[in-house]
Amino acid sequence: MSFDFVGPYLPTFIKSTLTTIEISFIALFFGFIIGLILCLAKMSKNGIFKALSTIYIEVIRDTPLLVQLSIIYYGLPQIGINFPSLFGIPSDFIAGAFALSINSGAYVAEIMRSGIQSVDKGQMEASRSLGLSYWATMRHVIVPQAVKNILPSLANEFVSLVKESAILSFIGVIDIMFTANTVKNATYDSFGPYLFAAAIYFVLTFTLSKLVGLLEKKMAASN
Repeated sequence: MSFDFVGPYLPTFIKSTLTTIEISFIALFFGFIIGLILCLAKMSKNGIFKALSTIYIEVIRDTPLLVQLSIIYYGLPQIGINFPSLFGIPSDFIAGAFALSINSGAYVAEIMRSGIQSVDKGQMEASRSLGLSYWATMRHVIVPQAVKNILPSLANEFVSLVKESAILSFIGVIDIMFTANTVKNATYDSFGPYLFAAAIYFVLTFTLSKLVGLLEKKMAASN
């Protein structure tokens, strides 16, 4: 085992690390939007919305991300749905971000629901008594408080996305794992490149986890 590859391939590893962080952040952003919509639909009194959101959440949570990614990247083009390259962004990056987003959305929906349920019910009653509609109360009173309560959980979801994004190398996204595979194929060393990739993932997730811990302590102190 040798780590002589690190010098020549270090710029590539740095670039792929930034790609991993970028696609994870994009997935969390859109996953939050999807999750919020799913959460409100599931908590609504409309039976159709509740049923559709429940089906979405259960299907996504109970099927492997690799299967979802394969359906999106390989299956959808078979029925005429393609992911084009936009503004210089490769189609595989867009497809990967889309897959991660819809997957994350199902988990964020449950996180969001627990956050909303943690808000004192008196907040809803007080707002309604002041003349605010149900949706206005959710938008201006309940959801903002819920988001504050779930910030540590959302941060943990970002950590999970960083790790899960490694699967995107399967469709050609040039992330950390893709770079490790490239180095492995070039050097015929299967141990060093993967060990180095593992070290990068560890540093990323360990650092993010510590920051989440600091956020939790800060929020606990403010309460």
